Amino acid sequence: MARAQTARPEPYSAPAIPRDNVKRLPPALIRPVRKVEVARTSDGFARLRRYSEPWLLPLVLLGLWYLGVERGWLSEQVLPPPAYVYQTLSDLIASGDLWINALASMQRVVLGFALGASIGVVLGAAMGLSRTVEDYLLPTFNALVQIPVLAWLPFALLVFGIGEPLKYVLIAKAATVPITLCTLQAFHQAPKGLLEVGRAYGFSRWQSVVGIVLPAAVPTLFTGLRLGFTKAWLSLVVVELVASSEGLGYLIVYGRQLFQLDLVMAAVVVVGAVGLFIDRGFDYVERRLNRGRPGAAGAQS
Repeated sequence: MARAQTARPEPYSAPAIPRDNVKRLPPALIRPVRKVEVARTSDGFARLRRYSEPWLLPLVLLGLWYLGVERGWLSEQVLPPPAYVYQTLSDLIASGDLWINALASMQRVVLGFALGASIGVVLGAAMGLSRTVEDYLLPTFNALVQIPVLAWLPFALLVFGIGEPLKYVLIAKAATVPITLCTLQAFHQAPKGLLEVGRAYGFSRWQSVVGIVLPAAVPTLFTGLRLGFTKAWLSLVVVELVASSEGLGYLIVYGRQLFQLDLVMAAVVVVGAVGLFIDRGFDYVERRLNRGRPGAAGAQS
């Protein structure tokens, strides 16, 4: 007996919608697409705004500088035009004088900062780990840090002379202050709950410091290093203004003595650009170190 063949149902296909009826689609079918497009557009504008906002004020100041000189609001002898400053900066780069002086300044600030950072971390850690050491050192330290770098200059000249050690010591002093205070604060911010857990598991003091205190102190420690390098860079320029035969601060003094304000402005622009570049580098490294830590994403946003 032959088996009866059953007809297979045809696959379902949605009816074609005429082009004229596209506008008649239910709003629920169109709204998600519009939301995605609006979200992408808003994200693009937000990103563009975030990157362009920091440049707004410098461009406005540059425009005011140009207009002030162009329209005679300020004399060229008082404030040279931006074109003169750019030409002087180009000449410094072409002659190699800029690189020689910039490298001399970087060498001083790196060595002075390394010395100041070492002293600051040791002092801050000693006071943070021992209440007795903190009681003895912190009041005197707070009194000494109120004295500016220039006030130490006459005494430092008598002790170290006018050579390179003078610059290293003054730069180190400027860097030591914020690094010490931030290190002390970092050790004080150690999570009490984790310390109690460590004691419950029988951690020694060294194990508690290395395994609990230091990982929690990394953000504050790095903030102290960042502030310390900023202070060291500012002190470098001050020291080179007073006693130096090369460096970016020396270029400023040399231009002032010859009344070449275009040279002064060019050196000031380089000092600001280098300081900003170094600060952005510290900020990048700090964000990399904080990546993956609890609450880091919220802090960065």
